[in-house]
Amino acid sequence: MTDKSIYDGLTVLGGETRQPQSPEEAVLERVPNPQADVDYAVRFTAPEFTSLCPLTGQPDFAHLVIDYVPGDWLVESKSLKLFLTSFRNHGAFHEDCTVSIARRLCETLSPKWLRLGGYWYPRGGIPIDVFYQTGAVPAGVWIPETGVAPYRGRG
Repeated sequence: MTDKSIYDGLTVLGGETRQPQSPEEAVLERVPNPQADVDYAVRFTAPEFTSLCPLTGQPDFAHLVIDYVPGDWLVESKSLKLFLTSFRNHGAFHEDCTVSIARRLCETLSPKWLRLGGYWYPRGGIPIDVFYQTGAVPAGVWIPETGVAPYRGRG
């Protein structure tokens, strides 16, 4: 599938784009999967994800690893970047941010499988890691380890 018409509906890619001010405002776009007859894994890593503590307004930082096995749709990467950066001014706890991102991706893409690991840097001396997965990995698909070590502090 190399027909450029599959990209006709995209509004974010290929032009100047204003940064969304909230996750609700962010447009998460998808494109048809040209290899939909094959199961394979896609990984996005966002090592500098930020959001705000909903109570103090202080910044929180995380390393996100998003793995998915596409069905009929792929996420358009520029729209994903803008969606993730829309959390910069968004106040929510780590668990809410992580699960909200995963659910929005599932809603948009209807993937065969999705896993999101949110490795949050310590706040108040306690790192919080949040994990979301839609079910069992489809048979025959190689899903590598995330490569993110558990937090050890000065140990």
